[in-house]
Amino acid sequence: MARTAEEIPVSLTVRPSAPALAPLIGALGYVEGRFAHSAELALPTGGAQLLVNLDGDALSSSDRRTRGAALQGPYTEPVVIDPAQQRAVVWVAFRPAGAYPFLTDPVSAVQGRLAGLDELWGTDGAVLRERLLEAMAAGGPHACLRELETVLLRRAGRPLEPDPAVRLAAALLDRGTPVGEVADRLGWTPRRLARRCAEQLGLPPKRYARVRRFQRLLSRVNAGPGEPDWALLAAECGYHDQAHLIHEFRALAGITPTAYAPRSPRERNHVPLGG
Repeated sequence: MARTAEEIPVSLTVRPSAPALAPLIGALGYVEGRFAHSAELALPTGGAQLLVNLDGDALSSSDRRTRGAALQGPYTEPVVIDPAQQRAVVWVAFRPAGAYPFLTDPVSAVQGRLAGLDELWGTDGAVLRERLLEAMAAGGPHACLRELETVLLRRAGRPLEPDPAVRLAAALLDRGTPVGEVADRLGWTPRRLARRCAEQLGLPPKRYARVRRFQRLLSRVNAGPGEPDWALLAAECGYHDQAHLIHEFRALAGITPTAYAPRSPRERNHVPLGG
């Protein structure tokens, strides 16, 4: 049976149109979806996301609940989210250290939690959802995302140029470079590296490296057809052995590797639970 127009999913993903935001934001977008499952796991990526629920004025993540506009800080454990809150969502995926200019506190202040934008931005955060709803009604998703960029540019309280040293640290950790070697490359002490990573990435370097290794693994798992060769993937992704991979997978995903079944290869960090 053909799907009705109301059932056809809508998804728009774009790069920032404002050049000043391009170094800070990997992508932003709008998505509509209807899901049969009642809950899902969101897996850690090491990054922060801004989320606005245009369908209802609420967002929740595990045991944390906010109004409909929030920042999801970096986390190192899976969180349970409600698919019903993803029926119409505007989102921003920040690059490493990209959320830092938009916060008055270090990014570590929102580590592992969903923080309401009314808490972080005051009145600007409290009215953001209504502004985006008005823009959506007037001009659709593109107008909504342009309005969000306008708000972000105005909310920046720090320079919009990312710290090049922290960005280099993130890139090296993402590639699996040992933490001690990263500190040496930057000419920093391990303590200074830990402080700057917590301040701008939101996670200490070792935790950030663990999450990014996990993301490299998920990328490989979803890259092609067929059952994954976990022993081979363990060697290629920087785990000591297959047992180490399984232990880390359970710690970061809350499930075993063989139980991992994402929504789709492109949505590898969303794992449906239940019916």
